[in-house]
Amino acid sequence: MTAASAPGKVILFGEHAVVSGATALGGAIDLRAKVTLQDLPGRILIDANNLTLRGFSFDLITGQVLSAEAAHATRYVSAVLKEYEAKDLRVKVESNLPPAAGLGSSAAIVVATTAALNQHFGLGLSRKEIASDAHRMEKAVQQGLGSPMDTALATFGGYLQISRRVQPLDLPSLEIVVGYTERAHDTRSEVEKVQSLLARYPDLVGPIFQAIGAISSRAVSLIQEQRLEELGEMMNINHGLLEAVGVGTRELSELVYASRGAGSAYGAKLTGAGGGGCMIALPPTGGSAALITALRQAKGTAFSVKTGSEGVRLERDL
Repeated sequence: MTAASAPGKVILFGEHAVVSGATALGGAIDLRAKVTLQDLPGRILIDANNLTLRGFSFDLITGQVLSAEAAHATRYVSAVLKEYEAKDLRVKVESNLPPAAGLGSSAAIVVATTAALNQHFGLGLSRKEIASDAHRMEKAVQQGLGSPMDTALATFGGYLQISRRVQPLDLPSLEIVVGYTERAHDTRSEVEKVQSLLARYPDLVGPIFQAIGAISSRAVSLIQEQRLEELGEMMNINHGLLEAVGVGTRELSELVYASRGAGSAYGAKLTGAGGGGCMIALPPTGGSAALITALRQAKGTAFSVKTGSEGVRLERDL
């Protein structure tokens, strides 16, 4: 057997603006997707379990669903297996990343599957090649929308700043609380909606994107120097700007304001494309317990993560 795991991610700053060339900042988080390969002559079987699915098995050769209903992971694992013409395998996917939530679950699955295949079959891929191939495959499954930040963070870990190019950053870890609305978002429709708004009102939306990019750049030194109250202010401003371009929802706003109010967070904002999915909050000095409680009382699923986590790795505990 061979196994590899890869981290999810949060976009700390810069959503949507990055599509138009502004700076964005993301970090790998300590929630992971793990892919285990086992030889299975004559068959290709995918087993998957994650935070929100009961679990399923899907046979790629017969097309038979062997338990529960096939969903998120199958499309991405299938794309990787097809890319490398892999067969005679049982592929087990375990993930504590919720799908379609803006936390990079698909990128983590693609990268972990690629790394596991690389080891299992001795493909000789470098980390750079794993990141590049994974981005291309995720983008193909998502019909052109995969982000290089997601697969790069899943591969290399740490922090990345992205505008016209992807730049790794050496920054300290942050404790972040994630609030999940349990409402899946549609990245394509949210991106298209914002880009349509930009096309209609470039003189208004363009400066908003510039401001978001400036926040992303300013945040780097704030994280480096652990100036958390100012970092929280940047989160609040960024959230307001994202609301202005129409990607907020009532559920996300309720979690954001619960974080800032009863949760006493330094700041809170949506993360990812919006229209559902997740928000993030920066807990106050003393811990995240009150913040998690406030988010749960506001009917969100809440959990704490650390940013700047390790990238893809082989797992030995088989």
